[in-house]
Amino acid sequence: MSEVFNWQITLPVAFGALAFGYLLGSIPFGLLLTRAAGLGDIRSIGSGNIGATNVLRTGNKKLAAATLLLDALKATVAALIASFFFGKDAGALAGFAAFLGHLFPVWLGFKGGKGVATYIGTLLGIAPLMVLVFAAVWLSVAKITKYSSLSALVATLVIPVVLWFINEPRIALLMAIMTVISWWKHETNIKRLIAGTESRIGQKG
Repeated sequence: MSEVFNWQITLPVAFGALAFGYLLGSIPFGLLLTRAAGLGDIRSIGSGNIGATNVLRTGNKKLAAATLLLDALKATVAALIASFFFGKDAGALAGFAAFLGHLFPVWLGFKGGKGVATYIGTLLGIAPLMVLVFAAVWLSVAKITKYSSLSALVATLVIPVVLWFINEPRIALLMAIMTVISWWKHETNIKRLIAGTESRIGQKG
């Protein structure tokens, strides 16, 4: 248990990693790409979200895919750069901050995306094998239930548990916090799942 609080990082480096990660994570790629493509403000359509799912509502699949990739990679880049210069714990903090930056970007009044892509991007930067675990859980739940949101929610629950069992307590702690925040951001999806009104994968209309 003591390993959870035994961070191998100085306070100035920790603050620097958090600031760096947050700034990268707060880049609103969904908004920037849709504006550049002449599609207006993505926040004015659908859910008002800046993530790939809402970008897809514009009908532009390539733009949605690019948003998904960039939203993931901004966390990966933040984690890898911080890890390279200051070690794994700094990388974990940078990835965590990138996740927060995506959800609460200062440039957009702290109203951002739901963070699934950035969650995965953080994993890719600090615990890449966990991306395979996430994908396996997501695909398994999706195959059974046909709910994309439920698949992501279950996968985010599994990740901290697996990290804890493979003796990565500090990363497990950060991912657990990210999981709680992600579930909170998916509140409307959870309510629709309970009510049975959530859209299924491949469902039209």
